Amino acid sequence: MTIQTCEPGATRVTYKMDDGVTLVGEAFGAADAPPVILAHGGGQTRYAWSRVAQRLGDAGWQAVALDLRGHGESDWHEGGDYSIPRFGHDLDHVARQFGQKPVIVGASLGGNAGLLVAGQGADAPCRGLVLVDITPKIDERGVDKIIGFMGRHMDEGFASYDEAAEAIAGYTNRKGRKSNRDSLRRYLREGEDGRLRWHWDPAFIVGRKSSRMAPESLGQLEGALAAVTVPILLVRGSNSDLVNDESVAEFLKIAPQAQFRDVTGAGHMIVGDRNDVFAETLDDFLSGL
Repeated sequence: MTIQTCEPGATRVTYKMDDGVTLVGEAFGAADAPPVILAHGGGQTRYAWSRVAQRLGDAGWQAVALDLRGHGESDWHEGGDYSIPRFGHDLDHVARQFGQKPVIVGASLGGNAGLLVAGQGADAPCRGLVLVDITPKIDERGVDKIIGFMGRHMDEGFASYDEAAEAIAGYTNRKGRKSNRDSLRRYLREGEDGRLRWHWDPAFIVGRKSSRMAPESLGQLEGALAAVTVPILLVRGSNSDLVNDESVAEFLKIAPQAQFRDVTGAGHMIVGDRNDVFAETLDDFLSGL
């Protein structure tokens, strides 16, 4: 792990994977404090966790928000290896870099990766797992909606930040919300042609289209959930496109010891929709450890 100076309040951290990919993250809080790893969803970056990470750092935790491979400042993989097991392998490697076992908080893709890490039973390198709007069994219609949105603007990109903001508002049904250029800079990159494109490798979404609901992936995730022995919390947005009541029922059937919280008024992006409620829910879970 290499550490460099970062923006005030955070420390830039990097982790080298066994296939040469380097992951970039930011750490908040004291380096010897109990660690919490924050893994974002597909198509996002570590900045999705900014307020949560800062809050955790101020509360006495060492919060590390990662850019997963192919996202943000982390390396793209030349061979397009963006399978869920690969993300899980990366997260496992990062979790083993600390002097004490971390709690893993994962949203969507990051949650699937965290589940594979925690699903190693007694060998799991973590002491708690928080899954943010993700379960092994999810609603395929919601997946189609998300992947459709991501793929729709993948090649041509956007002419301006306002155009990108309008597209996001249309997807989230929040038309009329003002564009936040500073925030969008964290999720978009400017190409040589001057157009703005998402800050992730297009190969990531191509792989999702062909493998997202593969039976072997579902079986692997369900097997991992059944093997989890650490405390686990599932947080669902009440308006989620992915996790419906059937998903939750199946989840609790496999892991009856898990805690479950439903966040009213939130969709799949719980942290962005109801950050205050999510932060309080996370605080309660962490204090219980």
